[in-house]
Amino acid sequence: MSEAIELIPEASRVVTELPLEGQWDRPTPCREWSVRDLLNHLTVEHLWAPHLLRGESLEQVGSRYDGDVLGDDPMGAWRRAITASVLAWGQAPEREIQMSFGTSSTTEYAQQMLVDLTVHAWDLARAIGVRPHLVPDAVEAALAYEKPRVGAGEVPGIFAAPVTTESESRVDQLVALLGRDPEWTPPA
Repeated sequence: MSEAIELIPEASRVVTELPLEGQWDRPTPCREWSVRDLLNHLTVEHLWAPHLLRGESLEQVGSRYDGDVLGDDPMGAWRRAITASVLAWGQAPEREIQMSFGTSSTTEYAQQMLVDLTVHAWDLARAIGVRPHLVPDAVEAALAYEKPRVGAGEVPGIFAAPVTTESESRVDQLVALLGRDPEWTPPA
């Protein structure tokens, strides 16, 4: 099992433990998304994971997760999705996964999911004004994965352009690499 797959459960708990209730309309560092929008994005990704890990195609999954999947119980929807996803990751064979941009290995897919969980946990924490307590090994794995990709110009459109930081914090370095100002706070 890859390190990224092993880190997904712990990284997902960071999101689950954030006190998001009642803060759904707050802006996030992801300019177009509120807290609810961002949690919906994460939930959709983890609803897709079991299907893709079983080898289903994009066409087989179809549009069933388009739009708002959170309903009246956003945190309940997140918990159900992440539970199913974590279980699927624990049983995931190494295979080629069909993605919107082409095929990817299970290991590569896990690395992408770990980066997304880690960075979006930071986004959500900052949006609600709490200090993010990210998983240090997940931060290191995300940095190791993204540094060569960003340096090679492979992530345009996925993340904003890198932001310069002089911070020694590995979390600050990660979020800056992925286009976030480490000092971001929600507008007053």
